[in-house]
Amino acid sequence: MKVSLKRINQAFHYEAATEDKIIVNIDANPVIGGEGKGARPMELILMGLGGCASIDLGLILKKQRQELVDYQVELAASRDETPAKAFKNINIHFNLTGNLDADKVEKAIDLTINKYCSVALSLDKEIKITTTYTIK
Repeated sequence: MKVSLKRINQAFHYEAATEDKIIVNIDANPVIGGEGKGARPMELILMGLGGCASIDLGLILKKQRQELVDYQVELAASRDETPAKAFKNINIHFNLTGNLDADKVEKAIDLTINKYCSVALSLDKEIKITTTYTIK
């Protein structure tokens, strides 16, 4: 796996490209000179975590023969006060729609976060990741 970054302007706007030529715009916080032309790096981490967890949860629920019609995921994080401002806590909330068994959903979420989601498993173990869900 490879990605490349290209500086777009004299501020902090970059274009990141995957090997498949998919482009993602990255920018810094306006407080330090960013111009709002892309996602911030820490937002990209949350997006990656949400995407990874969503894919894995969907696959697990499918294997469990659960009828998942639709779902959205919301992530909220708090950061510490060190100069790096690393994540302290991340909550992932799954809004699930379908004919779903709550016990199977809970097991699937646990497997997703603790066994299969490569992004969650790549984060520092000091970061407390919690999960919540609703079924409609």
